[in-house]
Amino acid sequence: MKRFMNLLRKEIRELVTAQLVVSLVFTLALFNFIGRTSRKEVEKAMGTQTIAVLDLDRSASSLGIVTGLESANFKIESMEGRPKEEAIQAAGRGEAKLLLVIPSGFGDSLQGLAPREVETYSFMRSFSLIGARSQVIIRSVISALNDVASDRFLRAKLPDHDPDSLKNPIKTKDFVIVKDRMAEGSANMVAGLVSSQSLLIPVVLMMIVIYSSQMVISAVAMEKQNKTLETLLTVPIRRTSIITAKMLSAGLVGLISAFVYMVGFRSFMGGLGADEVQAASGAGGAGIMRQLGLYFDTTGYIVLGAALFLAILVALAMAMILGVLAEDFRSAQNMIMPLMFMVMVPYFISMFADIATVSLPVKIFILLIPFSHPFLVSQNLYLGNYGMIFGGLAYMLVVFIVLVGFAAKVFSSDKILTMKLRFGKKRGAAA
Repeated sequence: MKRFMNLLRKEIRELVTAQLVVSLVFTLALFNFIGRTSRKEVEKAMGTQTIAVLDLDRSASSLGIVTGLESANFKIESMEGRPKEEAIQAAGRGEAKLLLVIPSGFGDSLQGLAPREVETYSFMRSFSLIGARSQVIIRSVISALNDVASDRFLRAKLPDHDPDSLKNPIKTKDFVIVKDRMAEGSANMVAGLVSSQSLLIPVVLMMIVIYSSQMVISAVAMEKQNKTLETLLTVPIRRTSIITAKMLSAGLVGLISAFVYMVGFRSFMGGLGADEVQAASGAGGAGIMRQLGLYFDTTGYIVLGAALFLAILVALAMAMILGVLAEDFRSAQNMIMPLMFMVMVPYFISMFADIATVSLPVKIFILLIPFSHPFLVSQNLYLGNYGMIFGGLAYMLVVFIVLVGFAAKVFSSDKILTMKLRFGKKRGAAA
């Protein structure tokens, strides 16, 4: 045991380098900076929006529309007394996202139930996601215009009736059913809450698998390149202990690194407004999720943790074998690609597709990838598909045992020093 602990400490010291610490600190600071900057821009975009208005009608109806826009939390910048072309230029130089032009005779046409078209001029000053909110502002302005105009007309013609009841005579009451549970709410809200709860699971898995596997592959390849692996194999310690120490050290360092990445990623997502969206659902959203049984209890977290742990073990076993196949440290960087693809494929498929509805060949292909099962655990827990969950756990365990057995066989023979998988062109023999 003492020799194993010494070997484990040696592996951890080799993995935890100054470059690693600096990289993690820099990554955390970078994510935090991006998150703070994004948060400020989102708050600015979600705040009171300025729109310029050129009212060429000056009727009671047009003035009522302007007043209605102010009550809808728009800041109005008046372009009164300017020609349209000059108003467009002036609004473009200011902070207004939109210029609204109300034509002359608009009020009379509204009374005649044949309203003239208003004109909107949207100023796109950037093509970022935040800058693209100008289209959202246009829709908000038009919606507010229609509400104000229709409410004024209905109140004038039918003063004893509520305009909202007249415009929306059919009321809906939405319910969501999951398995045998039912709750009042919209399917969109439930889907959004489930997605926000499950967002970190695939990201955590990707971070740990890719980062830990890369460390194992690089460490083994570097030892082969520096000839230190030959020395290590002469130490009176079992080869399985060497494999275990390498995998355990990479797993521990990978978990720490993944935690740092997750803290940074949470800051980044908070900057994009994810925290505000989740908070906006409030206690009502949490109540609906609890009524539908869409939450993790202690057993759920244990099952999820077991799936993530098995996926990490499978990745490290694969990485150990790929590291042995690497010729040197440079070729080891290419060895991580198969693992990255095996993680990325189920990640993107789980985001955009339902495993239950895809074709049978695609379904088989997805389920044969060991890393697909942790991505599916959360939704299978919610839906009570325990057969899929435990079948996936058993499959990952079998894959891990097979891989570890193969890795131990390789380490127990001289093939570990001779096995190579070259990338690129083969060198021809000298003429």
